[in-house]
Amino acid sequence: MLRTLRRRARAAGLAFAAVLAGSLLVAGGETSAHAVPATIPLKITNNSARGEQVYIYNLGTELSTGRQGWADAGGTFHPWPAGGNPPAPAPDASIPGPAAGQSATIRMPKFSGRVYFSYGRKLVFKLTTGGLVQPAVQNPTDPNRDILFHWSEYTLNDSGLWINSTQVDMFSAPYSVGVQRADGSTASTGRLKPGGYNGFFNSLRGQPGGWANLIQTRPDGTVLRALSPLYGLETGALPATVMDDYINRVWQKYATSTLTVTPFTDQPNTKYYGRVSGGVMQFTNSAGAVVTSFQKPDASSVFGCHGRLDAPNDLVRGPISRTLCAGFNRSTLLVNPNQPDSNADAFYKDAVTNHYARKIHAQMADGKAYAFAFDDVGHHESLVHDGNPLQAYLTLDPLN
Repeated sequence: MLRTLRRRARAAGLAFAAVLAGSLLVAGGETSAHAVPATIPLKITNNSARGEQVYIYNLGTELSTGRQGWADAGGTFHPWPAGGNPPAPAPDASIPGPAAGQSATIRMPKFSGRVYFSYGRKLVFKLTTGGLVQPAVQNPTDPNRDILFHWSEYTLNDSGLWINSTQVDMFSAPYSVGVQRADGSTASTGRLKPGGYNGFFNSLRGQPGGWANLIQTRPDGTVLRALSPLYGLETGALPATVMDDYINRVWQKYATSTLTVTPFTDQPNTKYYGRVSGGVMQFTNSAGAVVTSFQKPDASSVFGCHGRLDAPNDLVRGPISRTLCAGFNRSTLLVNPNQPDSNADAFYKDAVTNHYARKIHAQMADGKAYAFAFDDVGHHESLVHDGNPLQAYLTLDPLN
């Protein structure tokens, strides 16, 4: 079982940082027919054609102990020291990455965490009394604001490896991920189409309504990233009303008709029925009992899959909320009263939609991406998994 968890206040499970700036992979509940070794190789290939020094960081939670820390190039775990208030500088956990056209291999321990990479400058990490503070480039004073960087998320445990490419927080330096299986075959995801990097930014610039304001540049004009629309709301780059028209139309539709949610593909008889009454969407089960209800969400709830669309790790509200979140972001709730909608050709067709997610998916070679937190609803996420991995891959791709 795999779930993508949003960024805020993950105090339990495999959450690996006190201040979390993106989605987090949590895996469990599966067993592997083979013993997964304590570490596996991660081959990092630099196909970026950039001349700057690359720095690699492998940060996360050691699953055997629950301690937060980092792994060195050999896969040895180092716990973080105590932090401070104000935050204290973290130890330098950087690993020199490969030069352009070269590869380097490090070892991944049994972690739930992130592999960061940066070009030209080391990232700045700090420690509070609660743990590691991640980069937060939506804050104009963040010391990492003018660094070109990104990260992959992974979980390696006794059930195997899950590794993704993610754009939940931002679209930036492109990369793809992969895994080599026991039979020698490989699976990969996250690669852009040729020209997809510039294609995304050019398309975002042409999208009216404030979407171009998501793009961040260096003072010299170098494009660094596009913030997610959630951060766009938080920074004022996007208007707070950006999704209101669609949300209102959904609430109007289901005041006179029923939304059917079948959240589990392996449980087709588990269905919930949503109807808006008194401004609240109530869901009932097949017996007619109310199981949960949702206030009308705002754009932040939609883009963040939180707030009024909170998704606890339970078997009822969480799965329903995940489905609603995906339907709002993909704008499928008006055209299909049976959710989730599995037809990617029907996604993002309304004029009011998550254009950031739409444009990312359009530029992916396989159409897969983590462009919002629950992009894995219907398996449209950029994720690879294997229960007996021989090796993982991280490929830094060209910025063109």
